Amino acid sequence: MRMKANESVLIVVDLQERLIPAIHEGGRVIANARILMQAAKRLDVPGLVSEQYSKGLGHSVPDIAELAEAENTLEKMHFSCLSDSEIERRLRELGRKQAVVCGTEAHVCVLQTVLELIELGYRVFVVEDAVSSRKPESKRVAMARMQAAGAQAVTTEMVVFEWLKKAGTHEFKELSSLIK
Repeated sequence: MRMKANESVLIVVDLQERLIPAIHEGGRVIANARILMQAAKRLDVPGLVSEQYSKGLGHSVPDIAELAEAENTLEKMHFSCLSDSEIERRLRELGRKQAVVCGTEAHVCVLQTVLELIELGYRVFVVEDAVSSRKPESKRVAMARMQAAGAQAVTTEMVVFEWLKKAGTHEFKELSSLIK
């Protein structure tokens, strides 16, 4: 199954100030999440950004916060984004069938969000190079579990080019420069 911009929602999970310094390859996760957010904005893919207990973990890192729309940045206490009624309501209102998910931590909040999305009937794509945990082993096991549950592992570049569908457009020229 292909990712389609007009059917997708981008979910950015917990890329927060006090958490990212402990995340394995956190800089790469942030850089790729930024590319995904820029592509989503350019291609009219709605995005939701979650913040887990911001009082303790801080808000989204500045590189993410500057791209996020304030009304779509939502506080949560549950590990799964979908267990929070406001995030679930927003997601349902969007009426999209596909969820492209990135963020941290792969084995906790990303995993539980992905499993719940699958249970609710979404086609889920986990962006492997924009997901991480404190320990690489935790990410590896989480990715395997999410795939076994029905999620597809993809890369940032795969998402951007599947959303674009073709070369030669203004969108292609603008977004392909982000990948280089």
